Amino acid sequence: MDSRNETAASPDLIDLAFGDGTAKKALMTALVVGSILIAINYGDTMLAGQWPPVWKTVLTYCVPYCVMTWGSITGKRAKRSPTSDATAHTSDQSSS
Repeated sequence: MDSRNETAASPDLIDLAFGDGTAKKALMTALVVGSILIAINYGDTMLAGQWPPVWKTVLTYCVPYCVMTWGSITGKRAKRSPTSDATAHTSDQSSS
């Protein structure tokens, strides 16, 4: 089987993760959600003049980025899968 045909029919993970503005949306979401989580989890500590460990801060921003990216990837895969097309076609016929 030709790998070029497979790639055209099924985009690879990198294309799904970084195509269609997914990375930008995930970054913006991570900045908003991560900042809220930092304020909730470490706000009192930061107001007292201490800072949380850097690794915890980085993870706090990485988790929403990864969740948003993975959600986008799975959504794109579901939208492109032949099963979802057949299901949509079947439901269109039953409503007529």
